[in-house]
Amino acid sequence: MKPVAIFRHSPTEGPGYFSAYLDARGIPWRLFATSEGEPVPADPRAFSGIAMMGGPMSVNDPLPWIEPTLALIRAAVAGEVPVLGHCLGGQLMAKALGGVVTRNPVREIGWGMVRVSDDPDARRWFGATTEFLSFHWHGETFTIPAGARRIAESPYCPNQAFVLGPHLAMQCHVEMTSAMIRTWAADSADELDRHRGPSVQTPAEMELEIEARVRDLNAVARHLYDRWAEGLAR
Repeated sequence: MKPVAIFRHSPTEGPGYFSAYLDARGIPWRLFATSEGEPVPADPRAFSGIAMMGGPMSVNDPLPWIEPTLALIRAAVAGEVPVLGHCLGGQLMAKALGGVVTRNPVREIGWGMVRVSDDPDARRWFGATTEFLSFHWHGETFTIPAGARRIAESPYCPNQAFVLGPHLAMQCHVEMTSAMIRTWAADSADELDRHRGPSVQTPAEMELEIEARVRDLNAVARHLYDRWAEGLAR
């Protein structure tokens, strides 16, 4: 089986639970560290799937790896190679497919509820889940590209996830581990202080019941990843 290509755009925003999921199912994967200058491959057909992780930058920044990444996503969608996006990764997918990424009215940081749409597309991806507590860390948001379908929303960000055939883009972070949450919170004290408000939690609030919350989030992610993995080239 060809590997899943995982693109990491920041040293602390790796695949987290997603790589554990792949390992548990014997699905090979390869990490591309774009933030460290690793080139973006041009042909998605070398991989069974393409996964984009998060990052603190904007998809509108003039970084050398963004245009090749957008081109790779477009080629993957055209070639029916499943694409999966987490936060920045979802924004990259939206922009590659004709959507627009702009500043969200507020920063959404910490634990917050996500409501699943009541329609067949959402049920195919989320099963019986109607809402769940997810982790968030973003200041921008995407529009839904033409032909795609929104399947989730939150009070602070209406566009939390969209699907287009076998492709899934998310604004929220379902890939989180407890260690990642603690690291992000410890590294971002200034940002949290600057944007304190109802949509931004303190590190103490993020760590409240963290193990149980992460375990429940992993269960939601597992269902989404199961659905996405159905489309991988075997």
